Amino acid sequence: MIRAAWIIATTLALAPAAQATEDFSAGSKAEGWGLTGEQPARFSTRVTDAVCALTGDCPADCGAGLRQMVLLRESDGVMVLALKNIQPIFTGATVDLAPWCGQTVTVDGLMVGDPEQTRGARLMQVQTVSAAGSAMPERTNRWLEQWRAANGGQEGEWFRNDPRIRERIERDGYLGLGRETDEAFIRENQ
Repeated sequence: MIRAAWIIATTLALAPAAQATEDFSAGSKAEGWGLTGEQPARFSTRVTDAVCALTGDCPADCGAGLRQMVLLRESDGVMVLALKNIQPIFTGATVDLAPWCGQTVTVDGLMVGDPEQTRGARLMQVQTVSAAGSAMPERTNRWLEQWRAANGGQEGEWFRNDPRIRERIERDGYLGLGRETDEAFIRENQ
């Protein structure tokens, strides 16, 4: 997983200039969020996973939701990393994009990031996906519903109830430095 993230980051750092060359805001209905460098973007793209795009290892299901999704933009072939869906909980876009694996769709959302700080590379916050010929775009808001279904219908703040997060906190403490460090920090900062 770390190696895949390194490959993605390296690839984006080496070839970012093409991401900034064209304006994709025409026809976008994306809602602004006040994110750094946000720019509305709507474009046709092929949905795949990053490992497939970079190495050619391409399972039919894009890694069954375990791989980072990317968008291969049709107009210029640029690989755009899709990091977020429309939900304000800043969850990844994988749950919403995986059903479109291998298909060409139209995405609408925000390109984000400061091009000066990222050498021109930008990330996509996908808000809607439309199948070819579809008049009705689908909102990218499946993550929380899927999380609740997988976790017994939990209500409330998902991050306070996620068993993976609770296990890490139990093991490593809230600061990630151990329970003793947490206790000392709490004592010092009360």
